[in-house]
Amino acid sequence: MSNFVDYVKIHCKSGHGGAGSAHLRREKYIPKGGPDGGDGGRGGHVIMRGNAQEWTLLPLRYTRHIKAERGENGAKSQLTGADGADIYIDVPIGTIAKNEEGEIIGEILEDKQEITLMLGGKGGKGNEHFKSSTNQTPRYAQSGMDGEEGFVVFELKILADVGLVGFPNAGKSTLLASVSAAKPKIANYAFTTLTPNLGIVDYRNYKSFVMADIPGIIEGAAEGKGLGHRFLRHIERNSILLFLIPADSESHFQEFKILENELTEYNPELLDKDFIVSISKADLLDDELKKEISSEFPENRKPLFFSGVTGEGLVELKDAIWKKLHG
Repeated sequence: MSNFVDYVKIHCKSGHGGAGSAHLRREKYIPKGGPDGGDGGRGGHVIMRGNAQEWTLLPLRYTRHIKAERGENGAKSQLTGADGADIYIDVPIGTIAKNEEGEIIGEILEDKQEITLMLGGKGGKGNEHFKSSTNQTPRYAQSGMDGEEGFVVFELKILADVGLVGFPNAGKSTLLASVSAAKPKIANYAFTTLTPNLGIVDYRNYKSFVMADIPGIIEGAAEGKGLGHRFLRHIERNSILLFLIPADSESHFQEFKILENELTEYNPELLDKDFIVSISKADLLDDELKKEISSEFPENRKPLFFSGVTGEGLVELKDAIWKKLHG
């Protein structure tokens, strides 16, 4: 799992609270000054914070432990100990934090949003709090409370306008590289893309949209086969889906139906999204073959043809995407 920057597991520990002071005031002219011990400071919290400048969990990939400061102990003259410094974990927008049982602690939906993952321990009360008519000089104070600790799992569901959906080798990386400045790895073998790549696609009149090259899925992904759920999760947050069926597929419509079925099995609501069907690697086809392939699809699912290598059909594809996004 460490190979995937969309999933990071970190052991987190908030700070212990500082101990209260049991100091008794003793001054030259006040021999029986009584208790004046201050409270301990609280321990530092562990806080997840949204950062719009981050796109992946890669900065956290090699972080194994995060620990906040403990609170300082109370002191004489009713001085409260300083609180331990909070520690912040900056994550991209769209990150979900879960505890070891898989329960969601919180989800970052906007820049600078903060969610406290682990509370620092409360500081102990100093002995001045325990003074009473029957005990004028209490010689005890509270210890600080322990902080919390445990593993936190961070998961990122990619935020993008367009999510590319297709089997390995469908041409998703080639498309992204041809319409944006993204530089995904491109090779002719399964699961070239092990982490989602994001690209900003320039459109007409200085407009743009975000395209995500989602790692390829295989038949049975919804049951967890192959790299399964890890990849399907990324599709959930895309505004529209762009299905890519390669021109050299043995059965174009059948491949589309398999992809559609995987999404339905995983989460039926995904098919409520707008989506576009396309045939990649169109430079391999002549007009007659394009007509033949197009005839396989029903009228409301007619595919667009494009080639990320030659640039054929890319303008029309971007127009169709923009119309779906803003139509």
